[in-house]
Amino acid sequence: MNADHPPRAGSARSAAEDLLASAEWDLPPSRHLRHKEALMQQIDRAHTSSPPTFSSHTPSPQTSPAPRRRLPRPALVLPAVSMALAGALFITFSGGGHDSAPAAGAGTAPAEANSASVTLGRIAAAAMETDATPVKDGQFVYVERLTRGNTGSFDGPVRLGALHKQEVWTAQTPGPVTRTGWMRETGEDAVMPGQEVPIEFTEPVRAGIDHPTYAWLASLPTDPDALLELLYSRTRAEDGDSKHQAVFGRVGDLLSSTIMPPATASGLYKAVERIPGVTQIPDAVDAAGRHGIGITREDAESATRDVWIFDKHTFAHLGSRSYITRDEARGITTDTLYGIDAVMVRAVVDRHGEEPAGEEPARTES
Repeated sequence: MNADHPPRAGSARSAAEDLLASAEWDLPPSRHLRHKEALMQQIDRAHTSSPPTFSSHTPSPQTSPAPRRRLPRPALVLPAVSMALAGALFITFSGGGHDSAPAAGAGTAPAEANSASVTLGRIAAAAMETDATPVKDGQFVYVERLTRGNTGSFDGPVRLGALHKQEVWTAQTPGPVTRTGWMRETGEDAVMPGQEVPIEFTEPVRAGIDHPTYAWLASLPTDPDALLELLYSRTRAEDGDSKHQAVFGRVGDLLSSTIMPPATASGLYKAVERIPGVTQIPDAVDAAGRHGIGITREDAESATRDVWIFDKHTFAHLGSRSYITRDEARGITTDTLYGIDAVMVRAVVDRHGEEPAGEEPARTES
């Protein structure tokens, strides 16, 4: 497939619709629709980054009109990858872009910037005091979350689904690899409930911003200016997002989905101080109902707002919230929550599918 002329997202949608129509899933019609909408939204997010690829038994895509405006992704989604639905359809994203990093505090009201800067400084200091056991190449970082996402139709109003459990196993193999991890969801409104779903790239990738292993994170500069410059050079903005929001989202992905060396985590929090538009809110609630302090950024270009939530006393990362702030087609004129999560467990395990011993299971009631 010619990378200079990727197929339109509508083509991928057509092929995926054929796949979903022929799949013999033991699910009621309403669940079929929800899985279809989740897949369609993944495809529409991906079309401006890397062309989707299909396995040999998937119908070839046909040309169709360009898609409508995408529903933006929650911050919890792993960077640069997407799910492989039933092992048949793989969608990938790529890094890139070479915009320069901003000057510190540019574009932010002084009082708001100062408040967020003070809090981020405290979070950075707390991160330096945490213990982190290095993760070996053959191991997996295990992250368990409680999560809710949009289950509404593609063009309709946002409807948050039921709270359910999501588990992700991120491989630490430096690569090159195409399979970088696995995901499993359980509970009402889970995608492919109870099944381990591979996280795939169409081309092999090495440890890096698209495959953030512990060893790669430990190799990053800890100076916040150097770290921010690296992030801006390697982060690609999706269609409709500003580069600043893309970097903010990428840092959020890294912080929520990895086990990070303390010095790297501290450097990232200090780097975030320098992203324009980052502010603080005094109270935010994660998907588990835990209250914390919020670090947030609203993006006018994509009409979205992401919030990272931290414990008010320990400054540990709790979870995140994601909002659409405006979407005329959907009738949205004010902040509308479309994704929320809570990180319940982080651990190191030796195999995907393995759950850490001695950890309390996360509750899944809504």
